Amino acid sequence: MKKRWIISLAIMIILGVGGYFIPEQPEIWELSPNVDTADLAWLITSTIFVLMMTPGLSFFYGGMVRKKNIISTILQSIIAMGIVSVLWVVVCFSLSFGDDIGGVIGDPRTYFMFNNVGGAATDAFSNKMGLTIPLALYAIFQMKFAIITPSLITGSFAERVRFSAYMLFMVLFTIFVYCPLAHCTWHPDGLFGAMHVKDFAGGIVVHASSGVAALVGALFLGRRHEPKSEPANVPYVILGASLLWLGWFGFNGGSSLAANGQAVKAFLNTNTAAATAMLVWIFFDCVMGRKPSAMAAAVGGVVGLVAITPSAGWVSVRESILIAVITTIICNLACHWKNRTTVDDALDVFPTHGVGGIVGTILTGVFVYKYEPDLAAEGVTHAEFFINHILAVLIVFVYTATVTYGIYWLTNKIIPMRVSEASERLGLDRSQHDEHYGRLRELAEYYDEEAPAEKK
Repeated sequence: MKKRWIISLAIMIILGVGGYFIPEQPEIWELSPNVDTADLAWLITSTIFVLMMTPGLSFFYGGMVRKKNIISTILQSIIAMGIVSVLWVVVCFSLSFGDDIGGVIGDPRTYFMFNNVGGAATDAFSNKMGLTIPLALYAIFQMKFAIITPSLITGSFAERVRFSAYMLFMVLFTIFVYCPLAHCTWHPDGLFGAMHVKDFAGGIVVHASSGVAALVGALFLGRRHEPKSEPANVPYVILGASLLWLGWFGFNGGSSLAANGQAVKAFLNTNTAAATAMLVWIFFDCVMGRKPSAMAAAVGGVVGLVAITPSAGWVSVRESILIAVITTIICNLACHWKNRTTVDDALDVFPTHGVGGIVGTILTGVFVYKYEPDLAAEGVTHAEFFINHILAVLIVFVYTATVTYGIYWLTNKIIPMRVSEASERLGLDRSQHDEHYGRLRELAEYYDEEAPAEKK
């Protein structure tokens, strides 16, 4: 029995017992008069869709790895639904959307343990946001974004990370990287809001941050002992991409926070960009001498979803096609350039999500200005608007890279992040979880003879 598991269980018991002594008034769940029931219904639906993206991502990544790592790769995404959900209730919603501290972080006391988070939409934050949905629903909707962000990172260090170390990394990343970026971007008093930077549904907060963290992780952990491999289950990849596409309607459409025309526009742009990128990725591959493949279709569709995310609720459907074309070609080139380097970003997280989020954010600075007439009234020029988006990308890149490297270093000091070479060759399903996908009898025999320490 290892100390880390005793500590983890003790923390959960303390949270459970401690939460019992925080009283709650029944009237907190009475809907306030300014709650719009149509908006409420749409955001409940959107929240369900966004949560579905994390299982979708687990299959998308799980199908890309070797057969001996499918279960562990899927679990690395699924476990975020547990860890981040609890973290969000305890303190991370407060850090992201609590009372502003310097434009970069929220006061952890504002909504600690979800205190005062219920059916009303009349608190100071809701009034600033103009919410017509209960604060609790807004908090749960934002929770699903926080869940998928660390899950995205796992593709970069697939097939070589220790599960317990990854869980600790996820906790630290969510607190010290995700929460500040969410506050800067989406809180009405946040730093990026003051710079007039627009991020409709997470181009900066989710994709750029996870992509940069993925690149740092690939560099920190080093290459796999067997870096090149064929995907174990292409149908899993297609299934995962399909679930991501479906869930993205809630991801982008729900970010309107209302059942209105902007939600419909985001819905339309999301589908159009994904469809465009799927075709462009396949056609570009063929032009470069590669055959059209199911993997290309799946990856291309996801890149289109990433590309349109920061501008989905503003740009026209015609512009969504152009955004998808530009971003897809750049991401395709980035993937194939990465393959000629020694960087072992196993599932191309940075070339797809990182580059896609960065390019999509920069293009937001190009296309969105004319849809925000208040900017001109405030004296903000188009050039300034565009430059601020580039500046925001640079801030996110430097901050995420620096802090994430520190988190990897600290985590590695507490729990070594890489498994042993024997465990890696055996596969993480057996060495980390004592499970296996399919009938891998020969691996079980090797496991019992060569890696008894990892079994513990």
